[in-house]
Amino acid sequence: MNAWNRIAALVAKEFRHLGRDRRTLAVVLALPVLQMILFAYAISFDVKNVSTVVIDQDRTPASAAYLRSYASSDFFHVVGTAGSLADVDRIFDHNEARIAVLVPPGFGRSLAAGEKATVAVYLDGSEPTAARVGQAFATALNQSYGQKVAIEWADAQGVDVTAAGQLEPRVRTWYNPERRSSDFLIPGLMVVIIMVVAVQQTAVSLVREREQGTDEQLAISPLAGWEMMIGKLAPWTLLAFGELAAITAVGMAFFALPLRGSLGVLALGAGLFVFCSLGLGLVISAVAPSLESANMLGLLLSILPAFVLSGFAFPLSSVPVVLQWVSSLFPARFMVDISRGVFLKGAGITELWPELAALSIYAVVVIAVAVMLSSRRRR
Repeated sequence: MNAWNRIAALVAKEFRHLGRDRRTLAVVLALPVLQMILFAYAISFDVKNVSTVVIDQDRTPASAAYLRSYASSDFFHVVGTAGSLADVDRIFDHNEARIAVLVPPGFGRSLAAGEKATVAVYLDGSEPTAARVGQAFATALNQSYGQKVAIEWADAQGVDVTAAGQLEPRVRTWYNPERRSSDFLIPGLMVVIIMVVAVQQTAVSLVREREQGTDEQLAISPLAGWEMMIGKLAPWTLLAFGELAAITAVGMAFFALPLRGSLGVLALGAGLFVFCSLGLGLVISAVAPSLESANMLGLLLSILPAFVLSGFAFPLSSVPVVLQWVSSLFPARFMVDISRGVFLKGAGITELWPELAALSIYAVVVIAVAVMLSSRRRR
């Protein structure tokens, strides 16, 4: 019996084992799709309809018109009014609003006289993202409103402002013109889900063999170390590709995720990434002394790096340099760039070859380490 026949026999044995455990197989196949739908709906960086209260101490038509500009905005959601600044603490403490806008007395008189009128915008900093975006939106709204008021005052004074030079910025967003967070998150979310499932499932494979006593049969079999690794990887590779195809279809069908690049480049990167993840799981399986420790190590080395050190949710440029180096030890860091490049930018091999090369090297190294550790344990 040659090597490939021995590998095929081991692959058939793994598939029979999976077929007998139908509940686990159903969970492995269905869980990624459910996670994809739940996470894609639950995780969003789109900040809008932020609860806002207004305090009008001027009570003039000018102050009312100014506060209506907040009510007509998609970002601010005016939920009520307050009587004084002292009410803001209570409102923020009870989470009734995140932003408070105060118009002081004399606001309308200052505008009518052509003077600079002041307003106060208070932000609840317990949610930094909403506070930061709220500050930017409030600044932009006040600048726009101030420009409108200045033009109206100049017209009333008979001043022709059309002859003055003006700056008209024209901003265009590439790759994600609607700036939807789902288009940014879903390509990375696919990587996170596949890595967690692949590492977690393979991390327990060899440990389960040891606890069931079947590892002794494999040890006395004519299987070489590399043959056993291929036989262990092949079934989970096929399942991982099926899961990737399913969650890709869900992302495109449910969330209108664009696919602007080559499906072949995505498949190549996904294949390398799956081998990297499965190899990492086999390394864990070879060193873990028990099924519980294999599960713990699998979760630790898949979820945390995939979420924090891959660029999935936060740009790597915002983390310390040391952690940027550490991120290169995990394959998700490269696959997130490939996934977003193919889906959003239409990137090909010319643009993504460094990431593809890194995954290729990673796959060879991690599988070689898994073979070495497994062979040493068998001896």
